[in-house]
Amino acid sequence: MTALAAIRLGVRVKLLTPDASGPEAAFADVTVADWMDPFVLRAFAEGCDAVTVESEWAPADRLVDVLPESVALWPHPSTLKRIRHKGRQKKALTAVHLPLPPYACCATLDDALAAARQFDYPVVLKRYEGSYDGYGNATCDDAEALADAWMTLAADDGALVEAWVPFECELAVQVARRADGNHVVYPVAYLEQRDHRCHAVVVPADLSAGAAAEAQRIALEAVEAVDSVGITAVELFHLADGRILINELAPRPHNSGHYTIEACHTSQFENHIRAVLGWPLGDPSLRVPAVCMVNVLGHRDGAAEPRGLTDALAMPGAAVHLYGKAASRPRRKMGHVTVTADHPAKARDAAEAAASRIRL
Repeated sequence: MTALAAIRLGVRVKLLTPDASGPEAAFADVTVADWMDPFVLRAFAEGCDAVTVESEWAPADRLVDVLPESVALWPHPSTLKRIRHKGRQKKALTAVHLPLPPYACCATLDDALAAARQFDYPVVLKRYEGSYDGYGNATCDDAEALADAWMTLAADDGALVEAWVPFECELAVQVARRADGNHVVYPVAYLEQRDHRCHAVVVPADLSAGAAAEAQRIALEAVEAVDSVGITAVELFHLADGRILINELAPRPHNSGHYTIEACHTSQFENHIRAVLGWPLGDPSLRVPAVCMVNVLGHRDGAAEPRGLTDALAMPGAAVHLYGKAASRPRRKMGHVTVTADHPAKARDAAEAAASRIRL
């Protein structure tokens, strides 16, 4: 989706991927090769004005030594290093006094058990690196569950223990930021999670103006704290007492911002391209009263064969996005449906109905 936004602006796009997984197949200039190999990276970067990464786990740090000085690399590897490791991410945000759930970076199981006693159960154990969409996290109700989870989630440097937060809802805010600090902030989105995965995103979130402004302020300060360039998604918890805490950051176009394609004057994908190229940032505000995005997940293991697509497309106002992933797995994100309307509830009902008709 980022590449599509770039092409619409007349930007030539090159893609490098270590595996042919399907979504890249629609583009002409694709290299499938070992992206840890400096010769591969040097050849890929030749002729580029800027290089960006699709996720914080891409080996951007290996590009530093092979990129010509004239080629921009955003987000910078130092930003990705801070964010991809949950312990470093928490410490960077703590250093500037941003609001977080209580947490502890634990080197040993004994440290984790001590932190859990301090926080009281339940606690959430999180793998430091590589956790997303419910993978790499475990909610632990007692010491036995924590010890079991530690065996599978802890790395050589341990794992993160976080107090369970009794939040009322989860929120997300996208921030687009250039290297010179110029930025725009998107509206606050309401996230509904099911089985540790984002199911639906509704905008505007049902918040007071003051709470929405506070969420946007916290999101911007978090992005500035890690010096992120491009789009960064900031996921947040909204508590019953009105407090807003940071859950985590994602330095890339994010599932919680897919709604921006149909609903905002400038999508998160276009503003990511503008930011990494140093171009003027576009208006992030809504151009519709309300919008809802519902994810389409895989239903089985095997080749991705969409069924019910024509039924979904027949629904008025449904914008269907299928990602072209070659393999389907249960609960894997395979696409999404977005509907805009004059009220959030109407958009939600229509998006749910359209998304439910598609099976992969």
